[in-house]
Amino acid sequence: MTFNKTLLALLFSAISALPLTQVSAQTCTPTATFSYTNDDGEAVEEEAESFSGSAPVKGVFRANPDGDDGYASRYEWLIYDSSDPDNVIVHRFEEDMEYTFLHSGAFIVELRATFVLDGDTITYPAEGEQPTTFSVSVQQSQLEMPNAFSPNGDGWNNTYRVKKHQSIVEFKATIFNRWGQKLYSWNDVNGEWDGKVNGKKVKDGVYFVNVVAKGADGRVYHIRKDINVLTSAETTGGESGGME
Repeated sequence: MTFNKTLLALLFSAISALPLTQVSAQTCTPTATFSYTNDDGEAVEEEAESFSGSAPVKGVFRANPDGDDGYASRYEWLIYDSSDPDNVIVHRFEEDMEYTFLHSGAFIVELRATFVLDGDTITYPAEGEQPTTFSVSVQQSQLEMPNAFSPNGDGWNNTYRVKKHQSIVEFKATIFNRWGQKLYSWNDVNGEWDGKVNGKKVKDGVYFVNVVAKGADGRVYHIRKDINVLTSAETTGGESGGME
């Protein structure tokens, strides 16, 4: 009996010395960071569970695994239409994912993960649990151009720029004089014209803007309109580029 007790003690000691496989510790805490340009043309970056606004917006999605040391890990990101989970738009296998939303609509971003070690396999989310998801809502496009501005240095309407825009993913504006000569152009929807050509202000009068743009919803814009340059105009307030 003593011999058997000794064997049992040695066996117990050997088992205790083995590394423990704590499968239940393997998990993820996914996060999302959204980068976009606000209505004032300022770059914004924020960590959030959801985003609603104008395209383009870049999302950086991180799995943030916890307790996965020694495990073979596989991460699976899905982006699908919120109204149709079977309509998978993006399917990537990587721990962290970057994706730029250029199309309007409502989307869901979901993470799935698998951890394997010595025959032990666990999944995230665990069976019966709901996954952590992120919602992204991209608005339909809008684009409006003003027909006048007053580059007179009074602080109001001193530059010509887009009056209102939303979810514009491609843009080019070109300024012409009445004889069809190109004076200025820009490719950023938040860009502007200061009313100068080669460093000199143009004369008061009528000019023309031609805009070719594309929205996140696929809408194509072809805008051509008059621009009244009014350096002698007196303004009482409002945003730059806001004249009708």
